Amino acid sequence: MSATSPLRVLAVANQKGGVGKTTTTINLGTALAAIGEKVLILDIDPQGNASTGVGVAENQRHVTSYDILCGRATIAQAGAKTVVPNLSVVPANAELVGLETEMMAEASRPFRLRDAITALLADQRANPAALPYTYLLIDCPPSLNLLTLNALVAAQAVLVPVQCEFFALEGISQLKATIDQIRGTLNPGLEIQGVVLTMHDARTQLSKEVAAEVRNFFGAKVYETMIPRNVRIAEAPSHGKPIMLYDYDSPGSQAYIKLAHEIIERERRLRAA
Repeated sequence: MSATSPLRVLAVANQKGGVGKTTTTINLGTALAAIGEKVLILDIDPQGNASTGVGVAENQRHVTSYDILCGRATIAQAGAKTVVPNLSVVPANAELVGLETEMMAEASRPFRLRDAITALLADQRANPAALPYTYLLIDCPPSLNLLTLNALVAAQAVLVPVQCEFFALEGISQLKATIDQIRGTLNPGLEIQGVVLTMHDARTQLSKEVAAEVRNFFGAKVYETMIPRNVRIAEAPSHGKPIMLYDYDSPGSQAYIKLAHEIIERERRLRAA
């Protein structure tokens, strides 16, 4: 996937659970769709939380990311509309759990998702009348497994959410080493698009210290916007809505809108370069 591709592919990844990957994917997708981008969320987490969070119930997941990775369906066939205009999702379910074992002997296993995205680009070129996707956001599982490897091989850049808590920095250097290794072998164009600090509590010294350490480690890659610890963010997925639709005026919603503007501005600079 070249930097000049009409489709921008971002993986949202961190092998630590509970850091805000899915929430960031959903709300960034919503914000991009709101400014006129056509966005596809690709859910490759067997828990399927991104699918639930945009209103696609488990009994509505007829074609999933498992079907795509097994070669049974294309991304173009699998994209399902969500409650947000211009935002679609390829849903996930527990079938993904056994995928690693099923593909163990196959040399092509790290490239399945990249090949599916290449086929999507071919589909889009063959159907110029259809509005093409301009952003594909991959919601990764909380581990550095075959699914995450597929996402990092297929993506142009990685968005890393980091929780402002004591164990946040554990594994960050491992993730960076993994990204560097993949860049050196399977995906030379891979870069870190940015790092977002989540669950920030401005009242605690710990949050301030973690934020300072992450900024020291990643430098200018860290976004200025920090996502606060906010109960409305936690409630929104159970209603099948992004925070911006559930409670637009909440601090969490406003923070994600600011973050989206920052990411969009960074993306514009990259495309102009």
